[in-house]
Amino acid sequence: MRLLDFAVIILYLAGITWFGARFRKNQKTLRDYFLGGRNAPWWAIAFSIVSAETSTLTVIGTPALSFTGDLGFLQVVIGYLLARIVISLLFLPAYFRGEMFTAYELMRVRFGSRVRRLTAGAFLILRALAEGVRVFAISIVVSIVLAPLFARMGVGSGEIASIIVILCLTLFYTFEGGMTAVIWTDVVQMLLYVGGALLSFVVILQLVPGGWRHVYEQGAAAGKFRVFDFEISWTLEFFTRTYSFWAGLIGGCFLTTASHGAEQLMVQRLLAARSETESRAALLGSWVVIFVQFALFLVIGVCLFVYYRDAGISPPEVKDRIYPEFIWRHLPPGVAGLVIAAILAASMSNLSAALNSLASTTVMDFYRPLARINHPETFYLALARAATVGWGVVLFAVALLARSWGSVLQAGLSIASIVYGSLLGVFLLGLLTRRTRENAAMVGMIAGLTVMIYVKFYTPVAWTWYVVIGTAVTFGIGYAVALLAPAQRKESELV
Repeated sequence: MRLLDFAVIILYLAGITWFGARFRKNQKTLRDYFLGGRNAPWWAIAFSIVSAETSTLTVIGTPALSFTGDLGFLQVVIGYLLARIVISLLFLPAYFRGEMFTAYELMRVRFGSRVRRLTAGAFLILRALAEGVRVFAISIVVSIVLAPLFARMGVGSGEIASIIVILCLTLFYTFEGGMTAVIWTDVVQMLLYVGGALLSFVVILQLVPGGWRHVYEQGAAAGKFRVFDFEISWTLEFFTRTYSFWAGLIGGCFLTTASHGAEQLMVQRLLAARSETESRAALLGSWVVIFVQFALFLVIGVCLFVYYRDAGISPPEVKDRIYPEFIWRHLPPGVAGLVIAAILAASMSNLSAALNSLASTTVMDFYRPLARINHPETFYLALARAATVGWGVVLFAVALLARSWGSVLQAGLSIASIVYGSLLGVFLLGLLTRRTRENAAMVGMIAGLTVMIYVKFYTPVAWTWYVVIGTAVTFGIGYAVALLAPAQRKESELV
Protein backbone atom coordinates (compact mmCIF):
# COMPACT_ATOMS: atom_id res chain seq x y z
CA MET A 1 0.00 0.00 0.00
CA ARG A 2 1.55 3.31 -1.11
CA LEU A 3 0.51 5.85 1.46
CA LEU A 4 1.96 8.86 -0.37
CA ASP A 5 -0.03 8.04 -3.51
CA PHE A 6 -3.21 7.55 -1.50
CA ALA A 7 -2.62 10.86 0.26
CA VAL A 8 -2.29 12.68 -3.09
CA ILE A 9 -5.48 11.07 -4.46
CA ILE A 10 -7.50 11.75 -1.31
CA LEU A 11 -6.22 15.33 -1.14
CA TYR A 12 -7.30 15.89 -4.75
CA LEU A 13 -10.76 14.40 -4.26
CA ALA A 14 -11.38 16.44 -1.13
CA GLY A 15 -9.97 19.62 -2.66
CA ILE A 16 -11.94 19.55 -5.91
CA THR A 17 -15.17 18.73 -4.06
CA TRP A 18 -14.63 21.66 -1.68
CA PHE A 19 -13.72 23.96 -4.59
CA GLY A 20 -16.86 23.13 -6.56
CA ALA A 21 -19.20 23.40 -3.58
CA ARG A 22 -18.00 26.96 -2.90
CA PHE A 23 -20.03 28.25 -5.87
CA ARG A 24 -23.38 27.55 -4.16
CA LYS A 25 -23.68 31.17 -3.00
CA ASN A 26 -23.90 32.28 -6.65
CA GLN A 27 -26.87 30.01 -7.47
CA LYS A 28 -29.99 32.14 -7.05
CA THR A 29 -31.87 31.54 -10.33
CA LEU A 30 -32.16 28.87 -13.01
CA ARG A 31 -30.02 31.10 -15.24
CA ASP A 32 -27.28 30.86 -12.61
CA TYR A 33 -27.70 27.12 -12.03
CA PHE A 34 -27.90 26.02 -15.67
CA LEU A 35 -25.95 28.75 -17.53
CA GLY A 36 -23.55 29.99 -14.87
CA GLY A 37 -25.14 33.45 -15.08
CA ARG A 38 -23.43 33.82 -18.48
CA ASN A 39 -20.40 35.31 -16.78
CA ALA A 40 -17.64 32.80 -17.63
CA PRO A 41 -14.90 33.98 -20.03
CA TRP A 42 -14.62 32.24 -23.40
CA TRP A 43 -11.31 30.55 -22.59
CA ALA A 44 -12.80 28.92 -19.46
CA ILE A 45 -15.72 27.65 -21.56
CA ALA A 46 -13.22 26.32 -24.13
CA PHE A 47 -11.43 24.34 -21.43
CA SER A 48 -14.80 23.17 -20.14
CA ILE A 49 -15.74 21.94 -23.62
CA VAL A 50 -12.50 19.97 -23.77
CA SER A 51 -13.18 18.47 -20.35
CA ALA A 52 -16.71 17.53 -21.41
CA GLU A 53 -15.31 15.81 -24.52
CA THR A 54 -12.75 14.03 -22.37
CA SER A 55 -13.54 11.36 -19.84
CA THR A 56 -11.94 8.28 -18.36
CA LEU A 57 -12.88 6.64 -21.68
CA THR A 58 -10.49 9.01 -23.45
CA VAL A 59 -7.70 8.80 -20.92
CA ILE A 60 -7.57 5.01 -20.63
CA GLY A 61 -9.12 4.07 -23.98
CA THR A 62 -7.04 6.22 -26.36
CA PRO A 63 -3.61 4.78 -25.40
CA ALA A 64 -5.14 1.32 -25.84
CA LEU A 65 -6.10 2.20 -29.44
CA SER A 66 -2.52 3.01 -30.48
CA PHE A 67 -1.12 0.16 -28.36
CA THR A 68 -3.11 -2.31 -30.45
CA GLY A 69 -3.23 -0.26 -33.66
CA ASP A 70 -1.81 3.09 -34.82
CA LEU A 71 -2.56 6.84 -34.74
CA GLY A 72 -5.52 6.50 -37.09
CA PHE A 73 -7.92 7.95 -34.52
CA LEU A 74 -6.50 11.40 -35.35
CA GLN A 75 -8.44 11.20 -38.63
CA VAL A 76 -11.62 11.39 -36.53
CA VAL A 77 -10.21 14.41 -34.67
CA ILE A 78 -9.67 16.22 -37.99
CA GLY A 79 -13.38 15.77 -38.61
CA TYR A 80 -13.98 17.48 -35.26
CA LEU A 81 -12.59 20.74 -36.70
CA LEU A 82 -14.85 20.67 -39.73
CA ALA A 83 -17.82 20.14 -37.43
CA ARG A 84 -16.93 23.15 -35.31
CA ILE A 85 -16.93 25.36 -38.39
CA VAL A 86 -20.38 24.07 -39.37
CA ILE A 87 -21.74 24.69 -35.87
CA SER A 88 -20.28 28.19 -35.77
CA LEU A 89 -21.91 29.17 -39.05
CA LEU A 90 -25.22 27.30 -38.83
CA PHE A 91 -26.17 26.53 -35.23
CA LEU A 92 -24.83 29.34 -33.05
CA PRO A 93 -26.76 32.18 -34.77
CA ALA A 94 -30.01 30.27 -34.13
CA TYR A 95 -29.16 29.56 -30.49
CA PHE A 96 -28.41 33.19 -29.69
CA ARG A 97 -31.74 34.55 -30.97
CA GLY A 98 -33.24 35.11 -27.55
CA GLU A 99 -32.25 33.41 -24.30
CA MET A 100 -32.38 29.62 -24.40
CA PHE A 101 -31.54 27.21 -21.59
CA THR A 102 -31.44 24.01 -23.66
CA ALA A 103 -30.83 22.93 -27.24
CA TYR A 104 -34.36 21.58 -27.50
CA GLU A 105 -36.03 24.95 -26.99
CA LEU A 106 -34.86 25.63 -30.54
CA MET A 107 -36.90 22.63 -31.69
CA ARG A 108 -40.00 23.99 -29.94
CA VAL A 109 -39.66 27.33 -31.69
CA ARG A 110 -39.12 25.70 -35.08
CA PHE A 111 -41.48 22.71 -34.94
CA GLY A 112 -43.49 22.55 -31.74
CA SER A 113 -43.66 20.99 -28.27
CA ARG A 114 -43.87 17.37 -29.43
CA VAL A 115 -40.57 17.51 -31.33
CA ARG A 116 -39.03 19.32 -28.39
CA ARG A 117 -40.02 16.49 -26.04
CA LEU A 118 -38.96 13.82 -28.53
CA THR A 119 -35.48 15.28 -29.04
CA ALA A 120 -35.06 16.02 -25.33
CA GLY A 121 -36.16 12.49 -24.46
CA ALA A 122 -33.70 11.02 -26.95
CA PHE A 123 -30.93 13.07 -25.32
CA LEU A 124 -31.85 11.84 -21.83
CA ILE A 125 -31.69 8.22 -22.94
CA LEU A 126 -28.48 8.55 -24.92
CA ARG A 127 -26.66 10.57 -22.27
CA ALA A 128 -27.73 8.22 -19.45
CA LEU A 129 -26.44 5.18 -21.37
CA ALA A 130 -23.22 6.77 -22.62
CA GLU A 131 -22.43 8.39 -19.27
CA GLY A 132 -23.11 5.12 -17.48
CA VAL A 133 -20.27 3.57 -19.51
CA ARG A 134 -18.03 6.43 -18.49
CA VAL A 135 -18.92 5.99 -14.82
CA PHE A 136 -18.04 2.31 -15.09
CA ALA A 137 -14.69 3.27 -16.65
CA ILE A 138 -13.92 5.14 -13.43
CA SER A 139 -14.16 1.89 -11.49
CA ILE A 140 -11.47 0.31 -13.70
CA VAL A 141 -8.98 2.93 -12.51
CA VAL A 142 -10.01 2.97 -8.86
CA SER A 143 -10.15 -0.82 -8.60
CA ILE A 144 -6.53 -1.02 -9.86
CA VAL A 145 -5.41 1.40 -7.17
CA LEU A 146 -7.38 -0.16 -4.32
CA ALA A 147 -7.18 -3.82 -5.36
CA PRO A 148 -5.07 -4.90 -2.33
CA LEU A 149 -7.41 -3.10 0.07
CA PHE A 150 -10.53 -4.55 -1.56
CA ALA A 151 -8.99 -8.03 -1.44
CA ARG A 152 -8.38 -7.72 2.31
CA MET A 153 -11.93 -6.54 2.84
CA GLY A 154 -13.30 -9.45 0.79
CA VAL A 155 -15.27 -7.25 -1.64
CA GLY A 156 -13.76 -8.55 -4.86
CA SER A 157 -12.53 -5.96 -7.35
CA GLY A 158 -14.34 -3.13 -5.61
CA GLU A 159 -15.93 -1.80 -8.81
CA ILE A 160 -19.24 -0.97 -7.13
CA ALA A 161 -17.57 0.78 -4.20
CA SER A 162 -15.42 2.78 -6.63
CA ILE A 163 -18.45 3.93 -8.61
CA ILE A 164 -20.29 5.00 -5.46
CA VAL A 165 -17.39 7.07 -4.09
CA ILE A 166 -16.67 9.05 -7.28
CA LEU A 167 -20.34 9.49 -8.12
CA CYS A 168 -21.23 10.82 -4.68
CA LEU A 169 -18.33 13.31 -4.58
CA THR A 170 -19.10 14.64 -8.06
CA LEU A 171 -22.82 14.74 -7.32
CA PHE A 172 -22.18 16.83 -4.20
CA TYR A 173 -20.37 19.73 -5.84
CA THR A 174 -22.61 19.66 -8.93
CA PHE A 175 -25.67 19.76 -6.66
CA GLU A 176 -24.23 22.71 -4.77
CA GLY A 177 -22.52 24.80 -7.45
CA GLY A 178 -24.46 24.19 -10.67
CA MET A 179 -22.96 25.15 -14.04
CA THR A 180 -20.54 27.66 -12.51
CA ALA A 181 -18.98 24.86 -10.46
CA VAL A 182 -18.95 22.61 -13.53
CA ILE A 183 -17.09 25.14 -15.69
CA TRP A 184 -14.44 26.13 -13.16
CA THR A 185 -13.79 22.62 -11.86
CA ASP A 186 -13.48 21.60 -15.52
CA VAL A 187 -10.71 24.18 -15.97
CA VAL A 188 -8.78 22.88 -12.94
CA GLN A 189 -9.31 19.24 -13.85
CA MET A 190 -8.34 19.66 -17.51
CA LEU A 191 -5.04 21.26 -16.52
CA LEU A 192 -4.46 18.43 -14.06
CA TYR A 193 -5.12 15.48 -16.37
CA VAL A 194 -3.17 16.99 -19.29
CA GLY A 195 -0.31 17.74 -16.90
CA GLY A 196 -0.52 14.18 -15.58
CA ALA A 197 -0.35 12.80 -19.12
CA LEU A 198 2.73 14.89 -19.91
CA LEU A 199 4.36 13.70 -16.70
CA SER A 200 3.64 10.04 -17.44
CA PHE A 201 4.97 10.50 -21.00
CA VAL A 202 8.28 11.79 -19.66
CA VAL A 203 8.55 8.95 -17.12
CA ILE A 204 7.82 6.27 -19.74
CA LEU A 205 10.55 7.66 -22.00
CA GLN A 206 13.01 7.45 -19.11
CA LEU A 207 12.16 3.77 -18.62
CA VAL A 208 12.69 2.93 -22.30
CA PRO A 209 16.40 2.49 -23.18
CA GLY A 210 17.22 4.96 -25.92
CA GLY A 211 14.33 7.25 -25.06
CA TRP A 212 12.26 8.91 -27.75
CA ARG A 213 14.60 7.96 -30.61
CA HIS A 214 14.16 4.27 -29.81
CA VAL A 215 10.40 4.64 -29.39
CA TYR A 216 10.12 6.37 -32.75
CA GLU A 217 12.28 3.82 -34.57
CA GLN A 218 10.49 0.81 -33.11
CA GLY A 219 7.06 2.39 -33.41
CA ALA A 220 7.64 3.35 -37.05
CA ALA A 221 8.90 -0.15 -37.87
CA ALA A 222 5.70 -1.60 -36.39
CA GLY A 223 3.51 0.87 -38.29
CA LYS A 224 2.39 2.59 -35.10
CA PHE A 225 2.83 6.14 -36.41
CA ARG A 226 0.57 5.73 -39.41
CA VAL A 227 -2.17 8.37 -39.33
CA PHE A 228 -3.88 8.39 -42.73
CA ASP A 229 -5.64 5.60 -44.60
CA PHE A 230 -6.91 7.00 -47.91
CA GLU A 231 -7.99 3.69 -49.41
CA ILE A 232 -11.41 3.78 -51.08
CA SER A 233 -13.44 0.67 -51.79
CA TRP A 234 -16.98 0.68 -53.16
CA THR A 235 -17.92 -2.40 -51.20
CA LEU A 236 -19.35 -2.98 -47.73
CA GLU A 237 -15.77 -3.31 -46.44
CA PHE A 238 -15.35 0.45 -46.91
CA PHE A 239 -17.99 1.03 -44.23
CA THR A 240 -16.62 -1.58 -41.83
CA ARG A 241 -13.18 0.05 -41.45
CA THR A 242 -13.44 2.24 -38.38
CA TYR A 243 -10.42 4.50 -38.78
CA SER A 244 -10.01 5.25 -42.47
CA PHE A 245 -9.53 8.87 -43.57
CA TRP A 246 -13.01 9.12 -45.03
CA ALA A 247 -14.69 7.47 -42.04
CA GLY A 248 -12.72 9.77 -39.73
CA LEU A 249 -13.29 13.01 -41.64
CA ILE A 250 -16.96 12.46 -42.49
CA GLY A 251 -17.87 10.42 -39.44
CA GLY A 252 -15.97 12.68 -37.05
CA CYS A 253 -17.61 15.75 -38.59
CA PHE A 254 -21.13 14.36 -38.26
CA LEU A 255 -20.45 12.97 -34.77
CA THR A 256 -19.19 16.30 -33.44
CA THR A 257 -21.83 18.36 -35.22
CA ALA A 258 -24.40 16.22 -33.42
CA SER A 259 -22.68 16.17 -30.01
CA HIS A 260 -21.73 19.87 -29.98
CA GLY A 261 -24.63 21.28 -31.95
CA ALA A 262 -27.63 19.14 -30.94
CA GLU A 263 -26.80 17.63 -27.54
CA GLN A 264 -27.44 19.55 -24.35
CA LEU A 265 -24.17 18.43 -22.73
CA MET A 266 -22.19 20.71 -25.08
CA VAL A 267 -24.82 23.21 -26.16
CA GLN A 268 -25.30 24.20 -22.52
CA ARG A 269 -21.69 25.39 -22.45
CA LEU A 270 -22.08 27.32 -25.68
CA LEU A 271 -25.21 29.00 -24.31
CA ALA A 272 -23.31 29.95 -21.14
CA ALA A 273 -21.01 32.28 -23.08
CA ARG A 274 -21.48 36.05 -22.82
CA SER A 275 -22.16 36.42 -26.54
CA GLU A 276 -22.28 34.53 -29.81
CA THR A 277 -18.78 35.77 -30.63
CA GLU A 278 -17.33 34.42 -27.37
CA SER A 279 -19.22 31.16 -27.83
CA ARG A 280 -17.65 30.75 -31.28
CA ALA A 281 -14.18 31.54 -29.91
CA ALA A 282 -14.61 28.93 -27.17
CA LEU A 283 -15.78 26.29 -29.64
CA LEU A 284 -12.99 26.79 -32.17
CA GLY A 285 -10.30 27.28 -29.53
CA SER A 286 -11.23 24.00 -27.86
CA TRP A 287 -10.28 22.04 -30.99
CA VAL A 288 -6.61 23.00 -30.71
CA VAL A 289 -6.47 21.58 -27.19
CA ILE A 290 -8.43 18.48 -28.22
CA PHE A 291 -6.05 17.70 -31.08
CA VAL A 292 -2.95 18.06 -28.89
CA GLN A 293 -4.60 16.02 -26.16
CA PHE A 294 -5.55 13.07 -28.38
CA ALA A 295 -2.14 13.11 -30.05
CA LEU A 296 -0.48 12.97 -26.63
CA PHE A 297 -2.54 10.01 -25.40
CA LEU A 298 -2.02 8.12 -28.67
CA VAL A 299 1.75 8.64 -28.50
CA ILE A 300 1.71 7.41 -24.91
CA GLY A 301 0.10 4.21 -26.20
CA VAL A 302 2.95 3.76 -28.71
CA CYS A 303 5.51 4.33 -25.95
CA LEU A 304 3.81 1.66 -23.83
CA PHE A 305 3.83 -0.73 -26.81
CA VAL A 306 7.61 -0.35 -27.18
CA TYR A 307 8.16 -0.60 -23.41
CA TYR A 308 6.16 -3.81 -23.00
CA ARG A 309 7.73 -5.43 -26.07
CA ASP A 310 11.32 -4.54 -25.14
CA ALA A 311 10.86 -5.64 -21.53
CA GLY A 312 9.19 -8.90 -22.54
CA ILE A 313 6.22 -8.13 -20.26
CA SER A 314 2.79 -9.46 -21.10
CA PRO A 315 0.29 -6.58 -21.21
CA PRO A 316 -3.04 -6.83 -19.36
CA GLU A 317 -5.62 -8.95 -21.15
CA VAL A 318 -8.10 -6.07 -20.94
CA LYS A 319 -6.35 -3.40 -23.01
CA ASP A 320 -8.20 -0.53 -21.27
CA ARG A 321 -6.12 -1.35 -18.17
CA ILE A 322 -2.75 -0.89 -19.90
CA TYR A 323 -2.24 2.81 -19.13
CA PRO A 324 -3.60 2.96 -15.54
CA GLU A 325 -1.84 -0.29 -14.53
CA PHE A 326 1.47 0.98 -15.88
CA ILE A 327 1.07 4.23 -13.96
CA TRP A 328 0.32 2.51 -10.69
CA ARG A 329 3.01 -0.15 -10.94
CA HIS A 330 5.91 1.71 -12.53
CA LEU A 331 5.72 5.40 -11.68
CA PRO A 332 7.45 6.63 -8.50
CA PRO A 333 5.36 7.05 -5.32
CA GLY A 334 3.60 10.41 -5.29
CA VAL A 335 3.92 10.73 -9.07
CA ALA A 336 1.66 7.71 -9.60
CA GLY A 337 -0.88 9.17 -7.20
CA LEU A 338 -0.82 12.49 -9.05
CA VAL A 339 -1.41 10.88 -12.46
CA ILE A 340 -4.19 8.64 -11.12
CA ALA A 341 -5.77 11.75 -9.60
CA ALA A 342 -5.51 13.34 -13.04
CA ILE A 343 -7.45 10.44 -14.59
CA LEU A 344 -10.11 10.80 -11.91
CA ALA A 345 -10.19 14.52 -12.72
CA ALA A 346 -11.19 13.76 -16.31
CA SER A 347 -13.95 11.45 -15.18
CA MET A 348 -15.35 13.81 -12.56
CA SER A 349 -15.42 16.80 -14.92
CA ASN A 350 -17.37 14.85 -17.51
CA LEU A 351 -19.72 13.36 -14.95
CA SER A 352 -20.55 16.73 -13.41
CA ALA A 353 -21.35 18.13 -16.86
CA ALA A 354 -23.65 15.22 -17.62
CA LEU A 355 -25.52 15.54 -14.33
CA ASN A 356 -26.15 19.25 -14.85
CA SER A 357 -27.25 18.86 -18.48
CA LEU A 358 -29.58 15.96 -17.65
CA ALA A 359 -31.15 18.02 -14.87
CA SER A 360 -31.55 21.10 -17.09
CA THR A 361 -33.29 19.11 -19.82
CA THR A 362 -35.58 17.41 -17.30
CA VAL A 363 -36.69 20.68 -15.73
CA MET A 364 -36.72 23.04 -18.73
CA ASP A 365 -37.97 20.70 -21.47
CA PHE A 366 -40.35 18.47 -19.53
CA TYR A 367 -41.52 19.68 -16.12
CA ARG A 368 -41.68 23.45 -16.56
CA PRO A 369 -43.60 23.49 -19.90
CA LEU A 370 -46.16 21.04 -18.46
CA ALA A 371 -46.56 22.73 -15.07
CA ARG A 372 -50.04 24.16 -14.62
CA ILE A 373 -48.98 26.40 -11.75
CA ASN A 374 -46.58 29.31 -12.14
CA HIS A 375 -44.09 28.30 -9.44
CA PRO A 376 -41.52 30.76 -8.05
CA GLU A 377 -37.89 30.58 -9.17
CA THR A 378 -36.84 29.05 -5.83
CA PHE A 379 -39.14 26.07 -6.46
CA TYR A 380 -37.54 25.32 -9.84
CA LEU A 381 -34.07 25.74 -8.37
CA ALA A 382 -34.86 23.13 -5.70
CA LEU A 383 -36.35 20.89 -8.39
CA ALA A 384 -33.17 21.23 -10.46
CA ARG A 385 -31.08 20.03 -7.54
CA ALA A 386 -33.47 17.12 -6.94
CA ALA A 387 -33.24 16.15 -10.61
CA THR A 388 -29.45 16.19 -10.33
CA VAL A 389 -29.61 13.65 -7.51
CA GLY A 390 -32.15 11.52 -9.39
CA TRP A 391 -29.95 11.28 -12.46
CA GLY A 392 -27.01 10.34 -10.24
CA VAL A 393 -28.96 7.26 -9.16
CA VAL A 394 -29.80 6.41 -12.79
CA LEU A 395 -26.15 6.67 -13.87
CA PHE A 396 -25.12 4.35 -11.05
CA ALA A 397 -27.58 1.72 -12.29
CA VAL A 398 -26.39 2.02 -15.91
CA ALA A 399 -22.75 1.77 -14.79
CA LEU A 400 -23.50 -1.59 -13.20
CA LEU A 401 -24.94 -2.85 -16.49
CA ALA A 402 -22.00 -1.45 -18.50
CA ARG A 403 -19.56 -3.90 -16.93
CA SER A 404 -20.38 -6.42 -19.67
CA TRP A 405 -20.35 -4.07 -22.68
CA GLY A 406 -16.73 -4.52 -23.83
CA SER A 407 -14.19 -1.79 -24.69
CA VAL A 408 -15.22 1.31 -22.77
CA LEU A 409 -14.13 3.87 -25.40
CA GLN A 410 -15.85 2.27 -28.37
CA ALA A 411 -18.89 1.24 -26.30
CA GLY A 412 -19.45 4.85 -25.24
CA LEU A 413 -18.96 6.24 -28.73
CA SER A 414 -21.13 3.65 -30.46
CA ILE A 415 -24.02 4.09 -27.98
CA ALA A 416 -23.99 7.85 -28.50
CA SER A 417 -23.69 7.51 -32.26
CA ILE A 418 -26.92 5.48 -32.52
CA VAL A 419 -29.01 8.44 -31.32
CA TYR A 420 -26.87 11.32 -32.58
CA GLY A 421 -27.88 10.79 -36.21
CA SER A 422 -31.58 11.25 -35.49
CA LEU A 423 -30.93 14.32 -33.34
CA LEU A 424 -28.72 15.96 -35.95
CA GLY A 425 -31.12 15.07 -38.77
CA VAL A 426 -34.03 16.81 -37.01
CA PHE A 427 -31.95 19.90 -36.24
CA LEU A 428 -30.84 20.13 -39.87
CA LEU A 429 -34.45 19.79 -41.02
CA GLY A 430 -35.27 22.76 -38.82
CA LEU A 431 -32.31 24.90 -39.87
CA LEU A 432 -32.06 24.09 -43.58
CA THR A 433 -35.67 23.61 -44.72
CA ARG A 434 -38.80 25.76 -44.63
CA ARG A 435 -41.42 23.27 -45.66
CA THR A 436 -40.84 20.60 -42.97
CA ARG A 437 -43.44 20.62 -40.20
CA GLU A 438 -43.69 18.87 -36.85
CA ASN A 439 -45.24 15.59 -38.01
CA ALA A 440 -42.72 15.15 -40.82
CA ALA A 441 -39.84 15.83 -38.44
CA MET A 442 -41.14 13.25 -35.97
CA VAL A 443 -41.57 10.61 -38.69
CA GLY A 444 -38.02 11.26 -39.90
CA MET A 445 -36.54 11.00 -36.41
CA ILE A 446 -38.35 7.78 -35.57
CA ALA A 447 -37.28 6.29 -38.90
CA GLY A 448 -33.68 7.30 -38.26
CA LEU A 449 -33.66 5.68 -34.81
CA THR A 450 -35.20 2.49 -36.18
CA VAL A 451 -32.63 2.19 -38.95
CA MET A 452 -29.74 2.84 -36.57
CA ILE A 453 -30.84 0.16 -34.13
CA TYR A 454 -30.84 -2.29 -37.06
CA VAL A 455 -27.41 -1.09 -38.25
CA LYS A 456 -25.95 -1.42 -34.76
CA PHE A 457 -27.13 -4.93 -34.02
CA TYR A 458 -27.44 -6.57 -37.44
CA THR A 459 -24.66 -5.15 -39.65
CA PRO A 460 -20.83 -4.94 -39.46
CA VAL A 461 -20.84 -1.20 -40.26
CA ALA A 462 -18.24 0.71 -38.16
CA TRP A 463 -19.52 3.13 -35.51
CA THR A 464 -17.83 6.06 -37.27
CA TRP A 465 -20.55 5.84 -39.95
CA TYR A 466 -23.49 5.65 -37.54
CA VAL A 467 -24.19 9.39 -37.32
CA VAL A 468 -23.82 9.84 -41.07
CA ILE A 469 -26.36 7.10 -41.79
CA GLY A 470 -28.77 8.21 -39.06
CA THR A 471 -28.65 11.84 -40.17
CA ALA A 472 -29.20 10.95 -43.84
CA VAL A 473 -32.18 8.70 -43.07
CA THR A 474 -33.79 11.20 -40.68
CA PHE A 475 -33.30 14.18 -42.97
CA GLY A 476 -34.25 12.30 -46.15
CA ILE A 477 -37.44 10.70 -44.84
CA GLY A 478 -38.49 13.81 -42.91
CA TYR A 479 -38.10 16.01 -45.97
CA ALA A 480 -39.81 13.47 -48.23
CA VAL A 481 -42.83 13.39 -45.92
CA ALA A 482 -42.84 17.20 -45.88
CA LEU A 483 -42.91 17.32 -49.69
CA LEU A 484 -45.95 15.05 -49.75
CA ALA A 485 -47.82 17.20 -47.22
CA PRO A 486 -49.60 20.49 -48.05
CA ALA A 487 -47.27 23.47 -47.78
CA GLN A 488 -47.75 25.63 -44.67
CA ARG A 489 -46.06 28.67 -43.23
CA LYS A 490 -45.22 29.34 -39.64
CA GLU A 491 -44.45 32.87 -38.45
CA SER A 492 -42.07 31.67 -35.74
CA GLU A 493 -39.95 29.73 -38.24
CA LEU A 494 -36.26 30.45 -37.79
CA VAL A 495 -35.15 30.19 -41.41
